[in-house]
Amino acid sequence: MAKEYEKLYEELKKRIIWLDLEPESVISVSHIAQEFKVSRTPVKEALILLQAEDWVVRQGSSFLVTPLSLDRLRELTDIRLVLEMQANVWACKRMSRQQVERLIAMKKTFKECKPGTAKQKMVEIDSQVHQEIFKAANNHQLAVLLERLLTHYLRFWLSIHREIEPQSFFCEMEEIIDAIDARDEQSVARLTKRHILISVREIIQGFWGENTFDMLGFPGLSPKP
Repeated sequence: MAKEYEKLYEELKKRIIWLDLEPESVISVSHIAQEFKVSRTPVKEALILLQAEDWVVRQGSSFLVTPLSLDRLRELTDIRLVLEMQANVWACKRMSRQQVERLIAMKKTFKECKPGTAKQKMVEIDSQVHQEIFKAANNHQLAVLLERLLTHYLRFWLSIHREIEPQSFFCEMEEIIDAIDARDEQSVARLTKRHILISVREIIQGFWGENTFDMLGFPGLSPKP
């Protein structure tokens, strides 16, 4: 049975990911304790766990939801480009036929998303597909790291102040699934890199504007991958 602080950790993390607790908002230990009818101790324990995973930062005696910054996005993308490309190649090698068929079936959910579909629904579908591939890499530690990276990315996507067009949002993921189905490791690596780069470009353009892309400034990140 989960302990009090573990339940609080999961609930607060979910609120942070889905922006119910907005970036840079102050988390009041007293208010959380009052809401969940617990003492301040499990709330503080939950917040310490969240701080260790970079969901919150400490500011004096208070905790703030971690800001969404350009530097943060750059660092997450740096790591994703290495780990996710490797995970997807391993998944391509190690996936059972049953796992591949499950991925192919998930492509149907892309078609169900029409213009005007809620951004959160599309992001949830995308996240489920990524996690399915991560698990198929057959490396638990890598899957855990990538799932955490991906959930940090979700906050950026959900914060974009414009609608997401389903066809363009899912097209690279469809191509990756097709390459996995064909057991084409080189294409999986190339398409994964392209997917990440296009994803970060869309976030930057939606979040900071067209002219901000080059400010990330690390090798290999081109606006036209």
